[in-house]
Amino acid sequence: MQLTLEWTIAGFLFGSIPFAVLLGKLMLHKDVRNYGDGNPGGTNAWKAGGWRTGPIVTFLEIFKGWLPVYLAKIAGLTGWDLVPVALAPILGHAFSPFLKFRGGKALGATGGSWLAMIGWIVFPVYALLTLPVLALQEEHALAANAGMLSLLLYAVLVDKSSFMITFAILNWLLVGWKHRRELVHPIQMRPWVGNFLHKGNA
Repeated sequence: MQLTLEWTIAGFLFGSIPFAVLLGKLMLHKDVRNYGDGNPGGTNAWKAGGWRTGPIVTFLEIFKGWLPVYLAKIAGLTGWDLVPVALAPILGHAFSPFLKFRGGKALGATGGSWLAMIGWIVFPVYALLTLPVLALQEEHALAANAGMLSLLLYAVLVDKSSFMITFAILNWLLVGWKHRRELVHPIQMRPWVGNFLHKGNA
């Protein structure tokens, strides 16, 4: 129990490090929160600095989700003991005390935690529903939540362990909460969808 608590605290603190904000100021002399949706995360690091900062921040956000979980597993934690540790860096990124608890949307840290839990398969699993939804419409929040559904389905149908299913549900609830404002937007279909439907009705 004590080991779980220690790794959970460590994971939260490491996940709280706002790499996008720090590197934006260090490398670009810009605040990435002034771009896009104002989120202190990888997407706005791309918008602020393009290839100069985008790949580095994306890597670091995945890394800060992966490292605490990976080390906790090496330390001997398994099963239910890993659930709070896996959630910790995601929560740290979403509610960073270094940013007055106004953190990012936690997708990078989510990817890192899942990477440590199930390996590289997390990326094709997440993309399974994310890419089709993104191809059909323009709201990234819907695509992000579609990806979380993919992960939940993996936990239910492939992994089948109760602790992974619980982790997937809690993770999805957090991601949904962080995207709640975007999820109420009217769905904007891609132009090709309208053109396809128009041709089909012609």
